[in-house]
Amino acid sequence: MEGEEPDPRFTLANERTYLAWNRTALALVGGGLAAAQLLHFDSEAIRLCVSLPPIALGGGLAAVSYRRWEANEQAMRLGRPLPAGPPRVLAYGLAVMAVAIAVLVIVDAVHG
Repeated sequence: MEGEEPDPRFTLANERTYLAWNRTALALVGGGLAAAQLLHFDSEAIRLCVSLPPIALGGGLAAVSYRRWEANEQAMRLGRPLPAGPPRVLAYGLAVMAVAIAVLVIVDAVHG
């Protein structure tokens, strides 16, 4: 890699953050899989609408986490500010997903 070797404490902190993003991604994928297997709705489409978004969000987050780690590492080596990351996208994605799932659950309860 180009630039100067950053302080190992910063590199290790960057790695811990990377691992935290991957734990979050794994939890989202696991939660979506659990929803697919354990929740029962009157409609198969509703079950898929509840289980697939967290799986997709988790997969996307796992993919983005490595690029985030690499961009942070490069910024530290070159003495540049750290780039913006996925927290905003994750927060908005989770908020939209929560509202959509709540609406689906209510619709299923009313029609069930």
